[in-house]
Amino acid sequence: MLRPGPLEIGLILVIILIVFGVGKLPQVGEAFGKGIRAFKKGTSGESEGEKETKAEKQTKKKTKKKAAKKVTTAKIKDKSETKT
Repeated sequence: MLRPGPLEIGLILVIILIVFGVGKLPQVGEAFGKGIRAFKKGTSGESEGEKETKAEKQTKKKTKKKAAKKVTTAKIKDKSETKT
């Protein structure tokens, strides 16, 4: 199969510029990038819900630490109340 040369690529870019216009090119590029990322995720077998972001993981850790701290402070209060 023949690869497109610089002339063919330039012609394709000019046609895209005419069809979409200068103002829409960033939106078209963004949509194209999202489509490629979704395709790569789909081919690797990765679903949307499988990976958590670092921020979500940190939020879960903080929530667990706060809950554990509340439990230990409640236990300490209960012990001090029963002693008195």
